[in-house]
Amino acid sequence: MSEPTSQPEAQFVAELTACQLPLTLYIRSLLPGDSGAGDVAQQTNAKIWEKRDEFEPGTNFKAWAFAIARYEVLNYRKQQARDARFVFSQELEQTIASEIEDTDDLEERQEALRLCLQELRPRDRELLVSRYASSATLAEYAEVVGRSVGGLKVTLHRLRTALLECMKRRLSKWGTA
Repeated sequence: MSEPTSQPEAQFVAELTACQLPLTLYIRSLLPGDSGAGDVAQQTNAKIWEKRDEFEPGTNFKAWAFAIARYEVLNYRKQQARDARFVFSQELEQTIASEIEDTDDLEERQEALRLCLQELRPRDRELLVSRYASSATLAEYAEVVGRSVGGLKVTLHRLRTALLECMKRRLSKWGTA
């Protein structure tokens, strides 16, 4: 039999649960295409839970959680640097983090992207999803799909532009652009 949950703890769990999608999108936006983003999200949740006594009820939970996430991303990047992987400069990370924190419409953007991806031809959608889910270089990926690097660049640019225009239209209709 489990112990009853206290009211503040239940409220904290509710705040944390409600924040999961924006938190995940925030972390993924700071680690674009990085397969470790899921691990960082999980680590962030563990850290948020560990620090739950430090949260002041009535303050902005999302801002507090995003700050913890930003530090977890920085820790992850430091670990990558020790492993001699590619990293953004600290200045660029802070710029990106600041811009993303200022947007409250991450969920709307995610939904617009999902809907716009559905509008693409299946082979174009598969190309985009496969390319950005892959950790291979563009040259390696071009070889895998049997295309020239230049041709693949043009196609990806065209598809990204189409997605951007589609998202702008949708967000404008929804009043979040």
